[in-house]
Amino acid sequence: MTASEDGATYAASGVDIDAGERAVELMKSAVKTTHRPEVVGDLGGFAGLFAFDTSKYRKPLLASSTDGVGTKLAIAQKTGIHDTVGIDLVAMVTDDLVACGAEPLFLQDYIACGKVVPERIAAIVAGIAEGCRQAGCSLVGGETAEHGGVMPPDEYDLAATAVGVVEADGVLTPDSVKAGDVVIAMGSSGLHSNGFSMVRHVLLAMGQLPLDKPVDDYDDDRALGEILLTPTRIYTRDCLELIAETDVRVLAHVTGGGFAGNLVRVLPSNVDAVIDRSSWQVPPIFQLIAARGRVEREEMERTFNMGVGMVAVVSAAEADRALALLTARHVPSWICGQIVAGTGEARLVSAYA
Repeated sequence: MTASEDGATYAASGVDIDAGERAVELMKSAVKTTHRPEVVGDLGGFAGLFAFDTSKYRKPLLASSTDGVGTKLAIAQKTGIHDTVGIDLVAMVTDDLVACGAEPLFLQDYIACGKVVPERIAAIVAGIAEGCRQAGCSLVGGETAEHGGVMPPDEYDLAATAVGVVEADGVLTPDSVKAGDVVIAMGSSGLHSNGFSMVRHVLLAMGQLPLDKPVDDYDDDRALGEILLTPTRIYTRDCLELIAETDVRVLAHVTGGGFAGNLVRVLPSNVDAVIDRSSWQVPPIFQLIAARGRVEREEMERTFNMGVGMVAVVSAAEADRALALLTARHVPSWICGQIVAGTGEARLVSAYA
């Protein structure tokens, strides 16, 4: 469009190209820090280029995953804390990839917003870059779309797609799970990125709790908003090491649907997983939500991770080695159950500690 004294401009209609270009400049250094040697070129091209070396693999399969952060973004937008939700975004896709045994190679993000504020976009991308560094993958590009007139100026949404690689005979499948195997839980960092519609309903709408203050009678001096925005733990590199060093049967990323709902996705039809709730203490944030909302245990377990973000099923002989490896990598982990003959169900028994 051309502008005249009385004419329309693209900026006046809600899209500021100059702001978009400044946002790209602000994020370039963060993106660069994620680049593996295979990345070709720099940010700003029409496509991200990655020199995939097929000689390193016998029969490689490419794996891909797409996801977002969900309504946790509403907390970020209310608090003005934008540099952690990018970590959540990376976790949601790379931890799904590693659940099938794949190493993430590269990721691309998509940011839709009502108004491009370069510093805010740069903070979001800095979080994405940090997540990529934790996961060991490259951020090779993405898109920032300004939806003026459709989204409010302070609103944004995030999505990402990651691509990984796994040897065809290294894909983790339910077929390898056997009665007698052990279930290992890996502790979550908190709510991760699921169940925030319930969180907002219980704590903000029903409870009227302020995000900028600590919660009364809650053993944490941080403001509620900061607690809720605790970044999702990224297990990708830990699980890749676990796969390389021990006999991992399957992995389950605990997201929407909870512990049992995700574990059944990796069980064959001839076994059950019996999980002992008393093997771990449910973190306080889940207790707060349950108490303030009078949420039944079954509903909590279908909605939240309840303190377990990733699950590994390993042979009984490998359990001690697996726990030692995870402990050395500073991942809270413990034996939480076992595999028995059954019909493909995951059953939580006993009460929480």
